[in-house]
Amino acid sequence: MSYSYFTRIYAHRGGGTLAPENTVQALQVAHQMGFQGVEFDVMLTADDEPVLMHDAEFGRTVFGAGQMNDTRWADLQRKNAGAWFKDPRYAGARVPHLDHALSYCSARNMHMNVEIKPAPGRDARTAEVAARLCASYFREDADAAGMAVPLLSSFSAAALAAAAGVAPHLPRAQLWRELPADWAEQLAAAGCVAAHVRHDHLDEARCAAVKQAGYGLLAYTVNDPRRARELMAWGVDAICTDRLDLIGPRFR
Repeated sequence: MSYSYFTRIYAHRGGGTLAPENTVQALQVAHQMGFQGVEFDVMLTADDEPVLMHDAEFGRTVFGAGQMNDTRWADLQRKNAGAWFKDPRYAGARVPHLDHALSYCSARNMHMNVEIKPAPGRDARTAEVAARLCASYFREDADAAGMAVPLLSSFSAAALAAAAGVAPHLPRAQLWRELPADWAEQLAAAGCVAAHVRHDHLDEARCAAVKQAGYGLLAYTVNDPRRARELMAWGVDAICTDRLDLIGPRFR
């Protein structure tokens, strides 16, 4: 079974290991390499602006101390999100607004796996803001019109419920490190179309069970081509990878 909200290969955090994660420059690298799908994370600033960011605390990809919860959009724009990558081409990269990513990807009809990644206590608000902005780009008949509709995913069931409340027409996927015993009940209760599971917690039987239940299945983060082929042979619909150089856009 195929799904219009999936493409086969997703570039993890935009550019995988080839560009600073969750930046417009990373999205550009994926597009230039021919990838039809990108995954990126969305958090909120202190003034409720949705931005591409994985960590709630600065220090790894954004230099300096502090937390997203306490940082306003204007102040975040003064921080460097590219210098850590140790490549002078990206030294001036900034944390982009979700609107920038949506504009870039939708103009190129790229599939987006938008991971709603709320800071503690901000599950519903993060999802509402992100889903509402995504919905402003994709009307209810976007899929029928041939547009690559973004897939909203999250580890947070509360976030997915909030996203459904403001953008019920956008597909949603539950993220898990590994499938819980009641995965089917959880997916049905949340109205999700797919499960996203860490690849090393998947085997042939689990893949078959998800597929037989009628759900899409994405495996993350797959960086070994042999493992990617094994997962595809088991029926996984999509994989997310850091190694854009090893698992390219037309990988089979």
